[in-house]
Amino acid sequence: MTVAAELRMFLRPGRRGDRIAVACDGVSSLGHVVESLGVPRTEVGGLTVNGHEETPRYRPRGGDVVQVHAAPRPQPLASARFLLDVHLGALARRLRLLGLDAAYANDADDDDLVSQANAERRVLLTQDRGLLCRRRLWAGAYVRGARPDDQLRDVLDRFVPPLAPWTRCTVCNGQLQPVAKPLIDQLLEPGTRRTYQVFARCQACGRVYWQGAHAARLKAIVDGASAARAAASRAASEAWLPGAGSTRETARLETGWPGQG
Repeated sequence: MTVAAELRMFLRPGRRGDRIAVACDGVSSLGHVVESLGVPRTEVGGLTVNGHEETPRYRPRGGDVVQVHAAPRPQPLASARFLLDVHLGALARRLRLLGLDAAYANDADDDDLVSQANAERRVLLTQDRGLLCRRRLWAGAYVRGARPDDQLRDVLDRFVPPLAPWTRCTVCNGQLQPVAKPLIDQLLEPGTRRTYQVFARCQACGRVYWQGAHAARLKAIVDGASAARAAASRAASEAWLPGAGSTRETARLETGWPGQG
């Protein structure tokens, strides 16, 4: 079996070579075999057996030569709606800062996350490989990177979502609307009331926002993310020029993989 270089991070250190030998019992599906090696199904873009594309339901036999392809980038979404697990709170706030619909709760368990992702048709973002292997999960993605800024770049590179900075509440994910100062004047501290004139308010939780002392740091995050998104978008456009890049069809994001129920 040959696993794409982008996916070898999921393999045990001793199995990260160009080709690895994998035992097969004639009963397990190819999808199960790949997952047993540690590769989440959401990260696989296709499977090739003896030079022919196969579905995860294929049952490998001795002597088969298998190639595991990485999910192609970008993977555009019809609706960029995300759900983040309990360990990605900082990433959730950054996504919201960019205007992306990013649901997050710091007390959600795995069953809650799968149910919410399915019910609301959100892409579950996580670094929990076991969670991504759940059969019930309709769509998910492994987030690469240890630092929130690196994680943000990874999500933008993969999905290239449209950005609308400063339009969502970073606390609750609600949408922000401009609000006249007299309507929220009584909620402001005296120093804020004297210094700032432009405000927005969350339509869900009522929090008031203005460009205060942290504005420069937040603007740097927004500017960096916008530049990263633009670069990913240009790369995607160039990859689909006639005669350029791969002709492999964009893989389904759903965890079922092509051909699997």
